[in-house]
Amino acid sequence: MVWKIPLSDIDFTAEESDAVLRVIESGWLTMGAVTQQFEEEFAAYTGARHAVAVTNATAGLHLSCLTAGVGPGDEVILPSLTFVATANAVRYTGATPVFADIEGEGSLNISPASIEANIGERTRAIMVVHYGGYACDMPAIMEIADRHDLVVIEDAAHAVGSSLEKRMLGTWGRTGCFSFFSNKNMTTGEGGMIVTDDDDLAGRLRRLRSHGMTSLTWDRHQGHAWSYDVVDLGYNYRLDEIRAALGRVQLSKLDSYNSHRRELTVLYREWLQELAPAIEIPFRDHPGISACHLLPVLLPPGVDRRKFMESMKRQGIQTSIHYPPVHRFQAYRANGQQTVSLPATEAVAARELTLPLYPAMSAGDIELVVRSARDSLQGQ
Repeated sequence: MVWKIPLSDIDFTAEESDAVLRVIESGWLTMGAVTQQFEEEFAAYTGARHAVAVTNATAGLHLSCLTAGVGPGDEVILPSLTFVATANAVRYTGATPVFADIEGEGSLNISPASIEANIGERTRAIMVVHYGGYACDMPAIMEIADRHDLVVIEDAAHAVGSSLEKRMLGTWGRTGCFSFFSNKNMTTGEGGMIVTDDDDLAGRLRRLRSHGMTSLTWDRHQGHAWSYDVVDLGYNYRLDEIRAALGRVQLSKLDSYNSHRRELTVLYREWLQELAPAIEIPFRDHPGISACHLLPVLLPPGVDRRKFMESMKRQGIQTSIHYPPVHRFQAYRANGQQTVSLPATEAVAARELTLPLYPAMSAGDIELVVRSARDSLQGQ
């Protein structure tokens, strides 16, 4: 289907094409100098001491759990209102995800009070998700983690360029994991990054992403090593030079992209308040600076969301749901999650709808989306 306004869109120019062509012409495609440059630039951007490029954010979360000592018999507290990869990364280690509730309609982020209520003898870590690019209550969460001697892992897949108290999201916890999937604020198609301030941890992450090897093919190509040892059970989680080249160009555009996303979000709030005030927008007056990755709204109680989305589709507007709660999925019900009680998550998940948001949108596009939403409500 050809959408008048898709949910998301990429903005590639000749800069991205030229960067990729330079890599191809270099004759070196696997992880090498361009990836190292991307890591250095990303670390500088976030203010982290180290950035480690990986195949995707899921791999980053998996390695973060492993290096936090998470394993069989352990529990990790995380939200259910997230993409399933957040919870899957915990299960890859043999540990058990424990789902905490969100704060409510005003903030779709994990609740510090619910985190505290779910801490038990087997709790090893807290995994926060900065939903839509909006900051979790990191001061409160870090205080809880410090008091209970727990590791904090940040799923910052939505939050590249977001900050709280002048500190970039992803740099509050032991590790922060970013996604460069095709719908993200900066994209390499697939790809991800882990940031950390821990020197030893960064070294281990680099080994784990490449089979636990002590040197890389690039090192040997450069004459810096002639062989290698394998010192850990690692994985093939490397990023290639083509995607790193895309990432470098996209990173240079990120602040401009995010600034426009924030402007569009303000327009959405204004137009919805005028034309469809019954539709609520979470994160009003939220602290920090958001990357505004998503534009989530809450439909009025009693509205048939499926019919609403079908009406938007007929008008050429793509919408989505972020997210079906993880604890409802068959694979998690079968894993013993069917008895979880998450009233705020359940209430919000039944009403949440995501509207289009991407930098190439214009003020006229926003008006069209909101008028279509108004008409879809009136058609119920």
